[in-house]
Amino acid sequence: MSTEPVTVRVFGSLQPFRKQRGLPCTFEYEVPAEGLSAHDLAVSLDLPPEKIEGAFVNHTVHGIGVWVNPGDRVAFVPFDTPGPHRVFLGLYKAGKESDGSALQ
Repeated sequence: MSTEPVTVRVFGSLQPFRKQRGLPCTFEYEVPAEGLSAHDLAVSLDLPPEKIEGAFVNHTVHGIGVWVNPGDRVAFVPFDTPGPHRVFLGLYKAGKESDGSALQ
């Protein structure tokens, strides 16, 4: 059974991890029918999870532990995103979730 691929975008300082291998920074990728975490998706794409501050899934920012399902749109954003944008887009909070230091 075929599933709909996810659309993946890689931003900022994460792009060289793809470009150095001649790979695009926007692409489609097959994920298991049951989905997987954005962290596991990043690992499968050879992106270093420790450099990812947030993952936008379907236009909403999350920590990289968020679940990704077939057909989702995913964008990985690095920690070096400029200051005000980090807070405005919710990256600061997502980064805290990714490193486990967010307060509940």
